[in-house]
Amino acid sequence: MKILIVQTSFIGDIILSTPVISNLKKIYPGSQLSIMTTPVGSGLFKNDPLIDEIILFDKRGKEKGLPGLLQKAGKIKNKHFDKVYSLHRSYRTALLLYWTKIPQRIGFSDAKLSFLYTKTVNRVMEKHSVTGNLSILFDQADEKQLNAELKLCEPGIKDLSPKTRKMISSLPDQFAVLAPGSAWKTKRWHGDGFFQVSEFLLKNGLDVVLIGGEADKDICDKISQKLDVIDLSGEIPISDTLYIVKNCSLLICNDSMALHMGSAFKIPTIVIFCATSPSFGFGPWKNPNAVIVEDDSLLCKPCRRHGSMKCPNNTDACMKLSSEKVIQACKELLD
Repeated sequence: MKILIVQTSFIGDIILSTPVISNLKKIYPGSQLSIMTTPVGSGLFKNDPLIDEIILFDKRGKEKGLPGLLQKAGKIKNKHFDKVYSLHRSYRTALLLYWTKIPQRIGFSDAKLSFLYTKTVNRVMEKHSVTGNLSILFDQADEKQLNAELKLCEPGIKDLSPKTRKMISSLPDQFAVLAPGSAWKTKRWHGDGFFQVSEFLLKNGLDVVLIGGEADKDICDKISQKLDVIDLSGEIPISDTLYIVKNCSLLICNDSMALHMGSAFKIPTIVIFCATSPSFGFGPWKNPNAVIVEDDSLLCKPCRRHGSMKCPNNTDACMKLSSEKVIQACKELLD
């Protein structure tokens, strides 16, 4: 059986979808699994032995718009999949999969244009997002029978980019990783906070590595231009980032992709929730080494499920969390 899994959301959401892969392989042990995801997200699966094929969907680039959608549908149709599971709930995904004419198209009942799927499943909303994603399989297996562990496969040293290999060779056995960025402004802890935490870690003998995408470069520059840290933001592929996070001693990040990498590898993690809240289902998952830091005294917090680009009150209060709170969490984890 040829099965396609579709998840073209943000990288963090893609990571929270990974238990679906291992469970589908368990339900259909002889199947061929393919995943359609974004060009950036594809790096998460480069080393996954359960994935037979990665299909890129450049929905915001060369394949955007109706012509790109029709062309992609034709290419997928020619692969003759038997079944597709869509974890993405957009109009675009529903139309794309309808045009592929895959015989069994399973999506969530709250997806846009859900009537275009051959079968819909109620999505569990009151629990963690991992459970929400897994609920697409609840009609085939009891929740207690499913493996809810996040699964990421980091590359070996020989598969790293030359830049990352060179950096790794100069690092001690123990180092901290900081991820100060986020796609949403109201999810970003203020820049001075990450700067002050970097200072604390360096003074306590722990090397600091900064990670992030190209969009996070400016944030990381404000730290790397004044402190002796290693700045890899915008410099390495996502697969190399997996290796860096897997091998660090401490991870400090916002409510973002890095948090979910830390959960997958069960790395000691300090996650800073600014405008959002872990109660929305995107907090640390099965990571006993994770610590949440937030200002839950603010009446306006949380203001958005996924954050936004501007504080509704024009105060940025939730982003001005005291550095001492985070440094204290560092002391506790390092001890």
